Amino acid sequence: MFPTSVNLGGLLWKIPWKLSRTRKTNQRKRLKLVDNVIETVRASGVECASLAKALELPKESEMPARDKYTVFSPHVEGYRKGIHKVPKFTRVRPSSTLFCA
Repeated sequence: MFPTSVNLGGLLWKIPWKLSRTRKTNQRKRLKLVDNVIETVRASGVECASLAKALELPKESEMPARDKYTVFSPHVEGYRKGIHKVPKFTRVRPSSTLFCA
């Protein structure tokens, strides 16, 4: 028979075309938790370079929706990709991509 393509076998990964209301809520909760950790470390009196960088980042309430729910991707038209299309997006703060050198 004909050889089959690798991406036709295995598990079927279904990615919705837009981020659901529940996933957006969970993303906002994660961003608020990150803001809470940054504020707690700042209040403790510790000073370090990574804390200074973290304090420069906007808080969840100050971020536009574009930064909350999309990330930079050079391969997509418009250079922004929905955060739900990124593998393991729950482990990365979206605005942290702004400070990559």
